[in-house]
Amino acid sequence: MSTLKLSFDHIGLFANDLAKMEDFYTRVLEFTVTDRGQLQRQDSEEFLDLLFLSRNPDQHHQIVLVSGRPVDLSFNVVNQVSLRAADLMTLRELHRRIRAYGSDEIRPISHGNALSIYVRDPNGNKIELFMDLPWYVSQPLRDEVDMDVSDEELMAALERHARELPGFRMRGEWRDEMAKKMAAQS
Repeated sequence: MSTLKLSFDHIGLFANDLAKMEDFYTRVLEFTVTDRGQLQRQDSEEFLDLLFLSRNPDQHHQIVLVSGRPVDLSFNVVNQVSLRAADLMTLRELHRRIRAYGSDEIRPISHGNALSIYVRDPNGNKIELFMDLPWYVSQPLRDEVDMDVSDEELMAALERHARELPGFRMRGEWRDEMAKKMAAQS
């Protein structure tokens, strides 16, 4: 195993409307504002507004939103921000909240090894809300999913489809393979 003790911790996103972003992240995704303030931009007289958000009391922030994003960007360099849901009940509640919020784009997707809901935040950043499934399939994979069926129907359909895909195996088997591969590389 690697000697580097490194793990992902947080992300910073530029925003052009902090109030809308705060509303989305706090009301829909239940992040808590842990701090806010201003900081002078390096090599400039301009001040930026910063908003720190977290869902974990042990982490000051998991997301920091920073003013100064141009409104007329032709390309968003953030591919996606992914947030893991603990279970299907949580994922369904998030799906309900996003619908109630009135988001223009909601895409429930199966990746074979995860069930995801993709949505855009008020600045157009793609947010993936997902839960791991108990099996693995080769990636990449993207199939539309009907979230309006019962939990039992949904999970049965996801497993039935996954069993037909290349690389199907239980998540524990895949994890053990990856642990061996990573250990061999260090």
